[in-house]
Amino acid sequence: MWQRVREDIDGVFARDPAARSRFEIALTYPGIHAIWWHRLAHALWGWRLRLLARLVAGLGRWLTGIEIHPAAKIGRRFFIDHGMGVVIGETAEIGDDCTLYHGVTLGGTHWSAGKRHPTLGDGVVIGAGAKVLGPIVLGDGVRVGSNAVVLKDAPAGATLVGIPARIVGRRPEISAQQARIAERLGFDAYGMAQDMPDPVAEVVDRLLDHVQAADERLMALTQRVRALQEATGLAQDADVGQEDRPLPSLAGCHLADDEQAIGCPTPDSGTEKQA
Repeated sequence: MWQRVREDIDGVFARDPAARSRFEIALTYPGIHAIWWHRLAHALWGWRLRLLARLVAGLGRWLTGIEIHPAAKIGRRFFIDHGMGVVIGETAEIGDDCTLYHGVTLGGTHWSAGKRHPTLGDGVVIGAGAKVLGPIVLGDGVRVGSNAVVLKDAPAGATLVGIPARIVGRRPEISAQQARIAERLGFDAYGMAQDMPDPVAEVVDRLLDHVQAADERLMALTQRVRALQEATGLAQDADVGQEDRPLPSLAGCHLADDEQAIGCPTPDSGTEKQA
């Protein structure tokens, strides 16, 4: 028992940078206290002392703000950070080294008896406010973003975000021109870490790719038209020179910035044109 207690504390100390000492963790972390209350309640449940187990679980909920059904199966080094509002259902199963943040629900979607709560593999991390509902399985190393609602199984190593949650893959490598366009817009999604996907950023990434492809296609089409005019001796359009005008500059444009408003500077603000 003392080995498991020490293991719990060491697991929190390794994952929470705010922890300053193991003694502090043991005394002040409600996530640790909830696990310890649950182990007692789970043992009583296994001994078929169901009412007493529910009373112990209720006491733990009252003291910590974390509700764990006595029948739930929880692995080693489980960490509930902050913890307030966490709910873990009766048939939930949690692997080793998993982490839950406040407001997480491992709940069911129907009233039928039997398996109706999620199963988490080892090393799963579920962000604050996320809901994982139904008898689904999240593989080892799955990451669930804050406030996501997960309703389907997820393979090992997947990252899920959104409502309903969808698997978000890794971003592809980008060209130097794509990076320059993103830099002009003040948009830094390309520089995000691979394990920090953002659906909105993905949409903007594709818009930038589309704009780049459209510009290249239009330029190639213009060159072919000029070559055809020269080859056939046809007169060029009177406004052909306008095709060579520089494109409007993206300098000063911002999609999101803490200090500057979203948008672009007005034409009379003195911003120079650039190709």
